Amino acid sequence: MRAPLLLLLFTLLLSSCNSVKRNQKFLAKGNYDQSISLAVKKLQKDKASEKNDAHIALLEEAFKKAVEADTRKIAFLKKEDNPATIRERYYLYNDLNNRQELIRPLLPLYSQSLNRNASFKLVDYNNAIVTAKKDFLAYLYEEASAYMNRQTIDDYRTAYNIYCEIDELQSNYRDVPTLKEDAHFYGTDFVFVTLNNRSGQLIPFRLERELLDFNTYGLDDFWTQYHSERQQDVPYNLGIALNFRNIAIAPERVATRDFTRTQEIKTGSKYKRNRAGEIINDEDGNPIKIDTYETATAVVTITEQTKSVLVSGDVSYRDLESRRDLNSYPLSSEFIFENDYASYRGDKRALTDNDLLLLNNRYVPFPSNEQMVFDAGEDIKIRLKDILKQHTIR
Repeated sequence: MRAPLLLLLFTLLLSSCNSVKRNQKFLAKGNYDQSISLAVKKLQKDKASEKNDAHIALLEEAFKKAVEADTRKIAFLKKEDNPATIRERYYLYNDLNNRQELIRPLLPLYSQSLNRNASFKLVDYNNAIVTAKKDFLAYLYEEASAYMNRQTIDDYRTAYNIYCEIDELQSNYRDVPTLKEDAHFYGTDFVFVTLNNRSGQLIPFRLERELLDFNTYGLDDFWTQYHSERQQDVPYNLGIALNFRNIAIAPERVATRDFTRTQEIKTGSKYKRNRAGEIINDEDGNPIKIDTYETATAVVTITEQTKSVLVSGDVSYRDLESRRDLNSYPLSSEFIFENDYASYRGDKRALTDNDLLLLNNRYVPFPSNEQMVFDAGEDIKIRLKDILKQHTIR
């Protein structure tokens, strides 16, 4: 039992040495926050452990250097006096505060190697954070306003993202909720969708309704809205036309074909005899039996019902602001109604497995032209969805 215990102690010691070396590398490279994070992680497990003592000294040094680096950076940014640097200043103050809040629960930290408590100068950054946040919010608000004043779709979208950042910092800041809605509205591509039937055939109303119901297409585009009916005060900048140019419905066809089936059917067995009529025995003296067959014959009549429809057209995109056509994509679908059934005359044993299946079928009334077009339209809807997903509006 002693050898495994020594091995465990050696493994723990080696692991501790490796973590100290890794922490020293972080510190040497100026990765102070990584050094602090590793030291805190070790000390949270057991800050009084002798194997973690080296991390206390490393934590003290990394914390001091990190605070000095951030403080120098803030002083430089203040001297630069550039409004664009307020973001960095705000987050630097937060880093300073968060860093010491990470360490605070561990204090005091006594180091055996230092023979004293580790020294951490903790500062109250609350006033500095509040001031920086106030300045940062004002800066973001002005920045968003500048983008809104440019009045382009891309700028409205940028303004919306800035308003979202303001919301994360402080909810209900000034009139940001209203401005955020405005930015989303003016940054949205509103698409007016029309369905044009130039085929000379009637299109079922329910098919037209389903094709124009863009909520069922699963496009999930935050910056694009599709309307099949014009709404007042909506700036439509793109048009999509679904054009049906040809609907060809083939006539109902019933074709009948007769097939002769022949099968050799085993009926039993009999003794094998020689020419003299005597039973023939095998080498063991037992009578030899042979199978007997008879021929079964039947005529099967297979009836095929068919009716088809071909729907074709295109999907065209148009820039409604510049009044110019952008792209056009072909769109077509064929739907075929088929039904086969069978009857027979003669010996049923002669029929094939497929014949037997068809015997269970019956004549089915042909679907109406409207139903045929609707069934073809289901495939049209799938193809239209693919076009909409592949065509990037902006």
